[in-house]
Order: sequence, then C-alpha cells, then structure tokens
Amino acid sequence: MTALKLTQIGNSVGVILPKEVLARLKLIKGDTVFLTESTTGLHLTPYDPELDEQLKLGREFMHDYRDTFHQLAK
Repeated sequence: MTALKLTQIGNSVGVILPKEVLARLKLIKGDTVFLTESTTGLHLTPYDPELDEQLKLGREFMHDYRDTFHQLAK
C-alpha cells in the first residue's frame, strides 16, 4: 500500500503518483488514467473500461459469425 497526499495544482486538487507506481502501470506524463468504482473500492487503471466492454462485444460477435468471416476471408 502506498499513501498518497493531496496537493494543490492550480485551482484543482491532485495526487502525485510516485515513479514506482508510474513504472508499474507503464504510464508517462500526459497519459490518461481511469478511476472506476466497484464493490471492493476505487481502482485506478490505464485501461478504459468502456473499451474493454466494446472489445468483449466484438469478440462475441466474431465468435457467433466465425463461419461467415471464414467464408469472407477466402
């Protein structure tokens, strides 16, 4: 667990992530992170949860129509 302190950034309040956390998440300055809420708490992730859902739906679609895609690929 890493304790983070809130700090004033202009007219906003922000959190400074230690370089170890940035390295673990493979983030650099300017990247976007997503804060999601779940039953177990808040999660900070570099992955867009909406994109994950779209990819899941796309995979299901391709699985359902795999024979059609196979024929089209010929």
